[in-house]
Amino acid sequence: MEKAGFQKDLPPASSPGASQGGHLLPGVPMLSVQPKGKQKGCAGCNRKIKDRYLLKALDKYWHEDCLKCACCDCRLGEVGSTLYTKANLILCRRDYLRLFGTTGNCAACSKLIPAFEMVMRARDNVYHLDCFACQLCNQRFCVGDKFFLKNNMILCQMDYEEGQLNGSFESQVQ
Repeated sequence: MEKAGFQKDLPPASSPGASQGGHLLPGVPMLSVQPKGKQKGCAGCNRKIKDRYLLKALDKYWHEDCLKCACCDCRLGEVGSTLYTKANLILCRRDYLRLFGTTGNCAACSKLIPAFEMVMRARDNVYHLDCFACQLCNQRFCVGDKFFLKNNMILCQMDYEEGQLNGSFESQVQ
């Protein structure tokens, strides 16, 4: 997969060559002014780019309106700083993951987690964001909170320490 970054007022960045898998292109800038000399042709519509702003992606120049996701038609210069290519398609992150990402099951609820969904991980376990909570008291965790993984159960510090006092298990701090 190749990733493209969009940044205003930067010179063009070189992008790596394509390979057989999907590609995430690094450093695809939005140029604020046409490079001096001959006007560039747009890779999307094949017309000359007369606009003040243009994009460079996949070693080609594009009108802002022409560099779009092949699935949802979103303008890739507006939705973020990345684009993906695979199977001759130019895609936004969400559509790339929807089409080519892998899905899995949540370790807490066992329901399917779509490839494009944000997740939490603890060792080899993957969780929906809503499921990542103490499995005894249902306390949700905030960034930086300490949690414990015991017998594949996520525990808050209080429930873990209570189990330690009762002698129910040994330390597995995350």
